Amino acid sequence: MFLSDFRKEFYEVIVAQRVLLLVASDVDALCACKILQALFQCDHVQYTLVPVSGWQELETAFLEHKDQFQYFVLINCGANVDLLEILQPEEDTFFFICDTHRPINVVNVYNETQIKLLVKQDDDFEIPAYDDIFRDEEEDEDDSGNESDRSEPSGKRKRFEEDIMERTMKRRQRREWEARRREILFDYEQYEYHGTSSAMVMFDLAWIMSKDLNDMLWWAIVGLTDQWVQDKITQMKYVTDIGTLQRHVSRHNHRNEDEENSLSIDCMRIAFEYDLRLALYQHWSLFESLCNTCYTSASLKLWSVQGQKRLQEFFADMGLPLKQVKQKFNSMDISLKENLQEMIEESASKFGMKNLRVQTFSIHFGFKNKFLASDIVYATASLMENIEKDEPGADNFIKALDSLSRSNLDKLHQGLELAKKQLRATQQTVASCICTNLVISQGPFLYCYLMEGTPDVKLFSKPVSLCLLSKYLLKSFVCSTKNKRCKLLPLIVAAPMDVEQGTVIMVGIPPETESSDKKNFFGRAFEKAAESTNSRTLHNHFDMSIIELKMEDRSKFLDALISLLS
Repeated sequence: MFLSDFRKEFYEVIVAQRVLLLVASDVDALCACKILQALFQCDHVQYTLVPVSGWQELETAFLEHKDQFQYFVLINCGANVDLLEILQPEEDTFFFICDTHRPINVVNVYNETQIKLLVKQDDDFEIPAYDDIFRDEEEDEDDSGNESDRSEPSGKRKRFEEDIMERTMKRRQRREWEARRREILFDYEQYEYHGTSSAMVMFDLAWIMSKDLNDMLWWAIVGLTDQWVQDKITQMKYVTDIGTLQRHVSRHNHRNEDEENSLSIDCMRIAFEYDLRLALYQHWSLFESLCNTCYTSASLKLWSVQGQKRLQEFFADMGLPLKQVKQKFNSMDISLKENLQEMIEESASKFGMKNLRVQTFSIHFGFKNKFLASDIVYATASLMENIEKDEPGADNFIKALDSLSRSNLDKLHQGLELAKKQLRATQQTVASCICTNLVISQGPFLYCYLMEGTPDVKLFSKPVSLCLLSKYLLKSFVCSTKNKRCKLLPLIVAAPMDVEQGTVIMVGIPPETESSDKKNFFGRAFEKAAESTNSRTLHNHFDMSIIELKMEDRSKFLDALISLLS
């Protein structure tokens, strides 16, 4: 059921309990977790934190801890499946779910006792009415009443015939109701999409309780920015949520008369700004950032000789010497940096890049450390999916979580370096897929398979990295192809997952269109294709549009998808 008063129905319930916190592996979930941890610390709530990267880990964690805990808080997992069916908990176990995955499973919505949903009510849910999807047990029992003996006196026989007619009617009504139910549920569950950031929901709770701090506000900003970077929400939703956070920023960060004091070494200040849509440019060189940002790389078609030429012309148009743009941004001439944003924006629109500036927030730690919200998203995601050292996922999770604290700037800088490597690898992979025509049309969708042995292929066995690559690849393909029909197609990308076990990871993303509502139909399509072909698939990810599949079953699975979506 939906909770209407988070403070009373959630926080005041668990504040005196021992709580198990189950947190998904995405940046928004980490930020929501940081806010909740800060609140717990404030009120001395006892809790245990367990990171879960998929359904299997969630089940294992629940089985391991169900005897010690009665109260479970799930962040960015658990809303879009029938959780009680999966976990089979005791009746005195309670789940508080803060999850951006939509649609929310109807059983979770109508469960009045064990499932408590911490979800912003202003999201448009369109949940089916109770009577359309649930029926009383008694009605069904009446249908299957026992048939009596036929050699009855005539009065009884008449009653018996009326009985049979009534029962036949009921059966027909039940069949019609069931068909209608299937239709309603199909319409409701057909598309997967995302609601308000969980970090924003948690910040809202802190604010209602007058315990919101500037750090918590920053985590809410990073959570929202993660949804934008990962392309999970529409531009409209992003701008609306930015507006909500902007009001909190001006409340928390108004500059007082004591200017100097506001920049002491350990202070932090958040500011709203229009900034360049260039990945990590303040921690890189302008040249590297332009080459490795999806928007600019795709718009200029940098994988081609012509594109490289256009890049040179772009710098010339701005009057920026190559020597300056190729050195670290910090070392550039101050005179060039002063009007840099205006210069870049003016030239960009001549080169067809109309949306190079974006509404965002920045943070200052003391005198010299300034970061944009997107910098933090890239750094944290890279730490979370780091494959350089063969460490367990939980260790990477904790490092990523730590990097969000301002006391751990060294971890954050480590994350920024990893993020640069990852962006480079992503852009190089995109370029090689386009140049070698690896993106092929399969009829109803585009398909690309990253071969074993491709450079950096191991990086893309991780879900967040693979999704980012898919979005970059689709945008670049749309910019490079002349085929109008192909420009409107969705994309499936597959990459080797575990070579020894012979599995691939596969993700499906919606088409790249201007009015894109970010609704993804691949989750349901994958399930249907797997069922109809008996393919050995594992639906282990909280995003239904990401699956794992046995290598040998790939072609029959794709054939089933083609016929299903044609």
